[in-house]
Amino acid sequence: FICQCLANPTASSSYPNNFITHIKLMYNTIMLKNKFLSFIILAIVTYSASFIGGIATYVYKEPWYSTLTKSNLNPPDWVFGPVWTTLYLFMTIAIWSAWQKNTKNVDLIYLYLIHLFFNTTWSIIFFVFHNILLALINLVVLILFIALLSYKYKNLSRISFYLMIPYFLWCCYALILNSTLLYLN
Repeated sequence: FICQCLANPTASSSYPNNFITHIKLMYNTIMLKNKFLSFIILAIVTYSASFIGGIATYVYKEPWYSTLTKSNLNPPDWVFGPVWTTLYLFMTIAIWSAWQKNTKNVDLIYLYLIHLFFNTTWSIIFFVFHNILLALINLVVLILFIALLSYKYKNLSRISFYLMIPYFLWCCYALILNSTLLYLN
């Protein structure tokens, strides 16, 4: 069918439901039938968010960040890399485990992707645009998405729920840090 659509573009427009059905079938074959491949795909998507945020941080952090007045609660800079690497692994395992338990609900994946969007944009807002207030608002939205994902995971996979707790707590700590940066600067 896909070859027919590529060879004859009008075929795809006259059978849009068939095309969508075939896409869903390919998706289901990859994501549902092959657990290892689905984990790898989710890891790539999750760590892509980490990569984008990391690049934004690396390129735009200095000299701006070092000029900010920070609270005594701020950990040393070297702490952030290992913590976030671990949290991204936990996030990947959490979504993968929940997805394996509830493969019929694509909305869970959409919710996870929206959550990743807010996760990634915090670094961009904070380090690229140097907007502490907007980053704080973004972080509140992110925490709400983490809470919502955790709630959804709780009924699907206990391990997914428990893996989200350190992430939730770290983001609450980040909210405190972000708030103090806003107050002090």
